Amino acid sequence: MILEYENIVIGSCLRAVLFAFNNNYPIFFSKPHRPFRFSFLAPNIDLGCVKLTRPTPAKLTTIDDIKVVGLQKELLWERLLFLLNLDGKVPLANLCASMRFDGEHLICSNEYSKIATLNFRNCFYFGDDNCLKLIKQKELANPTYTCYDWVAFNRGGKHKIDYIWVGGDFVKEIWFYSSDRVCGNSPVKDACVVSTLTQDQLADFDYSETMARFKMISEMEKRGMRGRQNGYSTSGNPKHYKFRTTPISRTKSRDSVAPCTENDQVSVPKVTENDLLKALPQACAAYDRFLKYL
Repeated sequence: MILEYENIVIGSCLRAVLFAFNNNYPIFFSKPHRPFRFSFLAPNIDLGCVKLTRPTPAKLTTIDDIKVVGLQKELLWERLLFLLNLDGKVPLANLCASMRFDGEHLICSNEYSKIATLNFRNCFYFGDDNCLKLIKQKELANPTYTCYDWVAFNRGGKHKIDYIWVGGDFVKEIWFYSSDRVCGNSPVKDACVVSTLTQDQLADFDYSETMARFKMISEMEKRGMRGRQNGYSTSGNPKHYKFRTTPISRTKSRDSVAPCTENDQVSVPKVTENDLLKALPQACAAYDRFLKYL
């Protein structure tokens, strides 16, 4: 299959999807890069133009205060890709596993064979791990990653806290959410621990999933969080069970982007996410025929 376009977008992050939506460009990627589950927009951003509304901003309970957040970035990412798909602007969807530039064409393949050949005049590149020879990137000596450690609570998961800010790089944020291991809106919460680690630290046991769990529990106890009460001591003070946790998984996404060398066909847009969000209402006019049914 040969596809010919004037302009294309390579990438699947929120910036790439916003850029493709605002400019009505087709978008290609080898792997969907969903925004982090607990990445939120500012509460004052109105997304009524894409029929995403919330009566009141969400409120998250922290140790000392209430944190007000807007809609999840993941919801906006899904809605924009859905509208682009309806408009035929995601021709390969999730069928493509790799892309390779041969000097004239971009060859798209799945796990077994070639599925499409792209001819284009201009390419806007936002990054793709499996896109080869399209643009030259310098290798970083020690790149940084945002690391997500997902932790299950087997004891001590019933509490009202949604978020803890710790600071630093290792275990800098702790997000608590209703456990996905239990059907329905369970009062038992699991956690996601967010860290910023270098390539070398990822291979160091001091920054492993085990140490992340230990530090998470330590930070919770520092802030007065305790497990279920377990009677009283001889001096009359209440005793509590210790937290008991189990690791679920560790995922990571690369933060530091290697410098890219642009060429006549490929450019790397410097536009920010906030600028793209400001242009979103005007861009929605091109999708009115779909939005009126949502």
